[in-house]
Amino acid sequence: MAPQTHRRRRASAEKTRPSVFWLLGGIVVPFVGLIAKIEIEGEDNLPEEGPFVLAPNHHSEIDPLLVAVAVWRMGRAPRFMAKESLFRVPVLGWALRATGMIPVARASSAAAAKQALDTARHLAERRAGVIVYPEGTLTRDPDLWPMRGKTGAARLALVGDIPLIPMAQWGAQQIMPRYGKFRLWPLRRRVRVRVGEPIALEEYRDRAAHPAAQAELTARVMDEIAGLLSDLRGEPAPAARWEPGAHGQSETGRLE
Repeated sequence: MAPQTHRRRRASAEKTRPSVFWLLGGIVVPFVGLIAKIEIEGEDNLPEEGPFVLAPNHHSEIDPLLVAVAVWRMGRAPRFMAKESLFRVPVLGWALRATGMIPVARASSAAAAKQALDTARHLAERRAGVIVYPEGTLTRDPDLWPMRGKTGAARLALVGDIPLIPMAQWGAQQIMPRYGKFRLWPLRRRVRVRVGEPIALEEYRDRAAHPAAQAELTARVMDEIAGLLSDLRGEPAPAARWEPGAHGQSETGRLE
């Protein structure tokens, strides 16, 4: 494969403008630099300005930290969708609000649709991006491939006509295995990140509010993530995504 060439990226205003991200970055970035050597491919696929929905795979409790640093290094502020209950936790709630994290509640389909529309408007107005784990939780696939996704990321991208960008990361499991303990040594373990091209939304646009279209786009983004991860791992991804329910697993991974 020919080596990739990259144009020099410029940091967005949300990174260069003083904010609480500077304070958090001053703490988090050096720590992550100690435990991980993050290598980024395809960074040109993440827009320098404007809203986006970034959809990464999720196989370790520590990978949100690594994803956040990777996005920061690419010149954008890393905002996540976070459970609404976390915003009520002292100190943590303040940090989430101060960094512009977006609360997501367990709600009916009608309420979820309204929330997606409100969130999309918020991102467009602020020209901000958001990171949404489409699996909703750690993958249950025994080999750490992406499992079937939930429609949140697709719904948000469709209702706001916002670029939906798949992303794969691999190596976090060497630092903290799924449901395992944090491993400090050896330092600077290799973590690879690959950002894919934005998924074209044209064929779904006239059906943006339809659950079937959202499900189709979700399946597509999970396939794209699996393909990116296949490239990073150097092995073929399973043809179908893991279905927890079909294997007697709940969303927490326990047998039902």
